Amino acid sequence: MSRKIKLIWDFRGPASAKTAEHHEIHLKEYIIAEKLPLNITGFEIFGEMHAIAYMVVTDENMIAVRDALKPHRGELANEAMG
Repeated sequence: MSRKIKLIWDFRGPASAKTAEHHEIHLKEYIIAEKLPLNITGFEIFGEMHAIAYMVVTDENMIAVRDALKPHRGELANEAMG
């Protein structure tokens, strides 16, 4: 069983929430275009000046997605995600 990795893009500033929300749209489009096995995305707002968009990928797809989309960071996804 492969691990799930959460790739994260950080956005800062007064427009961070809207930017993260919009970025998630592009992540969903990428998943469809590349026919990735997982379809787990989202965005979270941590305050007026910080938000993230994220996408969960498998070990097998992580390097290709990382190289193509350049996330700011990644972490192991918890088991509740998909």
